[in-house]
Amino acid sequence: MIQRHQLTEDDFRNDALKEHPYPLKGNNDLLCITRPDIIKEIHRQYFEAGADIIETNTFGGTYVAQADYHLEDWVYKINYEGAKIAKEVADEFTGKEPNKPRLVAGSIGPTTKLASMSPEVGNPGFRAITFDQLKDAFKEQINGLMDGGADLLLIETITDTLNAKAALFAAQEVFDEKGKELPIMISGTITDASGRILSGQTTEAFLISVNHMPLFSIGLNCALGASALRPYLQVLDDKSECFVSAHPNAGLPNEFGQYDQTPEEMADQIEEYLKLGLINIIGGCCGSTPDHIRQIAQVAKKYKPRDVNVLATS
Repeated sequence: MIQRHQLTEDDFRNDALKEHPYPLKGNNDLLCITRPDIIKEIHRQYFEAGADIIETNTFGGTYVAQADYHLEDWVYKINYEGAKIAKEVADEFTGKEPNKPRLVAGSIGPTTKLASMSPEVGNPGFRAITFDQLKDAFKEQINGLMDGGADLLLIETITDTLNAKAALFAAQEVFDEKGKELPIMISGTITDASGRILSGQTTEAFLISVNHMPLFSIGLNCALGASALRPYLQVLDDKSECFVSAHPNAGLPNEFGQYDQTPEEMADQIEEYLKLGLINIIGGCCGSTPDHIRQIAQVAKKYKPRDVNVLATS
């Protein structure tokens, strides 16, 4: 959605960043500060399409990821502003329909470094980052998201479960310090047909690894289209005692990196989840435009969500 705007380097700068000596184009999280009008309009389009929850534009909002642009000092502000502008749009829509509250999920991406794998083939024992460094990075991000008004935290697109555990640990520290807790959604990424996340865990192993934390939901997103994701959601449906979420891609990217799956095709594939009662929360990841969400929302209205009470009492 951001790419549709054909932005230039100037769009990623404001007066404070006018003399920043490094290129900033492509740092989409920064647009929460430099072009909030664009980000708010994108949020607005998804709510108009029928979304109940939008994500903040903060997927790369840690000092680990922002180091690529030499903007480590901007992390808190990026997350604070990202949550603030999303919440403003959410409140705008909730005000129109008080019986249908719109919520903001603070997006917490996986960072650009792995805690349990080496980036050097010849040195498998090497780690580019420590658990404590990740925890501190996530803690700064979570503070900004909560202060900005996020309703939920979404630790998403998890490729390394140890990174996710650092984020969960950070969240608990922030909750304790603030005396306030937010529901946590957590979402892993099955990277290929092996059915495992990048660090090697199966869906069930991933669930077991994060189940120590009281979660609002656990789910899967990205990497695969809706039909390919279904067998792994069936594992979560069978094993998880919390809500199950899914936000698949709009199919797989073509040779130009673009997504060709139509809204109707994506909704048809997701309807299989709904018929089987696999999920409680459904959305879209890469390639999912407001038109995709509109079709999915229409289909979802016809079905009841997965029954968590059956699992809790069995």
